[in-house]
Amino acid sequence: MALRLGVNDERIPKLLGIMCWFFALYLSIAFISYLFTWKIDQNEVLRFSWGLLLQSDIQMANWLGRLGAIISNMFFYWGLGLPSIGFVYLLITLGRNFMRRKPLTDLVGKIQLALVLMVVSAVFLEYVLGATRFPWGGAFGEFVAQWLISFLGYIGAGILFILILLGVITWVFNPNYNDMTFRSAIDGVWQYIQDFFTGRLYQRHKAAREKEEEEETLAQRAERFQKLKQEAGERPQLSLDLEKGSRPTPEPLRPESAELEIQVPVPEAVPEAVPPPSGTPDPMAAFSQASQLSEDNPDHSEPYDPTLELSSFENPVLSLLEDYSEQKFEVDREELEANKEQIIETLLHYKIEITKIRATIGPTVTLYEIVPAPGVRISRIKNLEDDIALSLSALGIRIIAPIPGKGTIGIEVPNKNKQIVSMKEVLQSEKFRRAKMDLPIALGKTIANEIFVADLAKMPHLLMAGATGQGKSVGINAVLMSLLYKKHPSQVKLVLIDPKKVELSPYSKLESHYLAFLPGQEEPIVTETNKVIHTLNSLTIEMDTRYSLLKKAGARNIREYNEKFVQRQLNPLKGHRFMPFIVLVIDEFADLIMTAGKEIELPLGRLAQLARAVGIHLIIATQRPSVNIITGVIKANFPARVAFKVSAKVDSRTILDASGADQLVGRGDMLLSVGGDMVRIQCAFVDTPEVERVVEFIHQQPGYPEPYYLPEFHGDDSDPLNPTGPLRYNDLDEMFEDAARLIVQTQHGSTSMIQRRLKLGYNRAGRLMDQLESTGVVGPADGSKAREVLIYDEMELNRFLEDLKKR
Repeated sequence: MALRLGVNDERIPKLLGIMCWFFALYLSIAFISYLFTWKIDQNEVLRFSWGLLLQSDIQMANWLGRLGAIISNMFFYWGLGLPSIGFVYLLITLGRNFMRRKPLTDLVGKIQLALVLMVVSAVFLEYVLGATRFPWGGAFGEFVAQWLISFLGYIGAGILFILILLGVITWVFNPNYNDMTFRSAIDGVWQYIQDFFTGRLYQRHKAAREKEEEEETLAQRAERFQKLKQEAGERPQLSLDLEKGSRPTPEPLRPESAELEIQVPVPEAVPEAVPPPSGTPDPMAAFSQASQLSEDNPDHSEPYDPTLELSSFENPVLSLLEDYSEQKFEVDREELEANKEQIIETLLHYKIEITKIRATIGPTVTLYEIVPAPGVRISRIKNLEDDIALSLSALGIRIIAPIPGKGTIGIEVPNKNKQIVSMKEVLQSEKFRRAKMDLPIALGKTIANEIFVADLAKMPHLLMAGATGQGKSVGINAVLMSLLYKKHPSQVKLVLIDPKKVELSPYSKLESHYLAFLPGQEEPIVTETNKVIHTLNSLTIEMDTRYSLLKKAGARNIREYNEKFVQRQLNPLKGHRFMPFIVLVIDEFADLIMTAGKEIELPLGRLAQLARAVGIHLIIATQRPSVNIITGVIKANFPARVAFKVSAKVDSRTILDASGADQLVGRGDMLLSVGGDMVRIQCAFVDTPEVERVVEFIHQQPGYPEPYYLPEFHGDDSDPLNPTGPLRYNDLDEMFEDAARLIVQTQHGSTSMIQRRLKLGYNRAGRLMDQLESTGVVGPADGSKAREVLIYDEMELNRFLEDLKKR
């Protein structure tokens, strides 16, 4: 065991990598010093060779002393000369390979190619520059070059070098000689040189390398998972039969003869989680031929990849989250036995007999499934909920009569020792990692100890409610963490509304990656009520714009539209664009309704009814969604509801339209109702420090140059001019001319640009933009895109202003 641990210790390859980098640095300094000091040190080195190390009275000019002089002389004078610098590259590459814990077989091709180039370069340098004193190709290059010249002649050796050069080019680049002409070859060489000096060559090689690593990682993960499955075998089950024999026919059983089957679901072993691929090769590939696209003549070239703009983005790693695996789950057989006896005894007090009882242990509660004897009415058992809770001394039990899809009745009893479900355990599960959903959210574990993953896009909106301190904020964090770990910033955008100003504030650092908000907004998290009204109305404008694009594209929903856009069947010059999903999260919704009322209900009602098809989904959290808080129109469009613990049955019926939430045990214990089906889940726990670490990990990565701005919305406070009435010059803002000249000079119609450049408030900049539209300087708003500028130069603008003054 000790030997196995030593071989698999990940620190050993890291130490080897550090050693390789140290030797590479040492050789680099020695080689660079040799280029300047070889004339001074060469006589002494050739005279004493390795014995120079014992001559303490001799001082060498090499920057690394006598050892540096000997080593550099060995590589340059006796070895390959100047191409010996290639050994530094090999050591750096080898060290990186060790640090990334990759097999050494991956470097065989690179090492072979590097050695061949070094040997050929050494011989060629001596062939060209052999008459000088400096050892350009070393002793090896000099010997081989002289032999080639004596054997083939000077011209024959030159032809051989050309042949070798063509062979290396063919081996490395594999060019297509059938389509090659002299002009195309020259153009290809020139393009290669340009790519080398501009960095595009490195980007292409990096993208190709990432693709190879991704394919290799997926293959390794599949192989490792299959191996673990073979080792694990079938999932173990713990069964405890209290009856020594079985009867041929089902008969009512007494307490001393009832059968108890205990099932303890054991989570499957899964390999260590690997972040999903963060990009695709060829980052320069985008809409390079956009001008040639049309809906009638689509371009069937390489599909468009929306992740290219942030191709280097990496999803957070699981090590940022806390692990609660040290809290081992232990089955308390005595507790199960006692509960079983109490349930059977309590039912017998009311002359209700059962034939079988089975226990399924979950993280928070244990489900006892009972099979009643023939002739027993289910309603009699359901009415005994409080009596069974009294006999078990339980915090609160919940009876499911009957369990959907089973011929049994369920009694949920809280465990004495509850298990914490960590977010890390949920996210690294195979079920979440393999989920092929538009918006996968991992909420926690079910009563059967299985990971629960749902698709928010199919819910399509989620209502979360419960008493204060029972887990609503943790549930919102679980949803947001799921999206951050699974989706690329180009695929989903978050609109966060937080009236309390503290719950969602850690996510403000994601403004360049995941957040969407209004232009000119100081904070990316919306906290003020008037900004909430503007944001909701802006989302309705975005919704209408998206529906217009869907109509033009002939698509019914966002998935069909994006598929067409990815396949380059839609022309971006006609306004089409890749549309990310937008998730609107509202915390403490009741506070907004009490302060704004109808101004929030109207746009939210439109979004709840219409926004699902265009990829806008809502998550609303409140304490008690009563009729005066959430209207019937809004509530009817929230079929997915999460209820945490509440204090009264009426609150449970208000949230779920059913009882049960009043019997929960709190601390993340919740009921999820989707389309009438109800599931009990222990919510995954994610603490604020974990959220901050994940957000900081994303924040440190390069983001988009500009955040994702929602369409501009001007409410009553903007006071735009009436576009139907005649405009006079005296009615315009005094900064109108400055704004018009700025727009015409930059040919970019944006309210946020007017605000920044002219140092104005957002409302005044919005009024200026309305005046520019009314007078005909810019066109109408087009979603979140900049407005079209209708005046093309300053001369035309001057004539326009003169005409405007004469009106």
